Amino acid sequence: MKEFIPLEEGDYYLSEEGYKVFTERYHLKRGYCCESGCRHCPYGYDKKTNTRR
Repeated sequence: MKEFIPLEEGDYYLSEEGYKVFTERYHLKRGYCCESGCRHCPYGYDKKTNTRR
């Protein structure tokens, strides 16, 4: 099981549709890429090509 990381202010924002969008800060704090094609992925993952930069 993955480690639970509590959310803090600045870890996400709500999109116009009401979804939580995780920031680069949260992804770095989590420490790994989930390969879901996140909008602010600091690890350079591209879901279309299934590669990292």
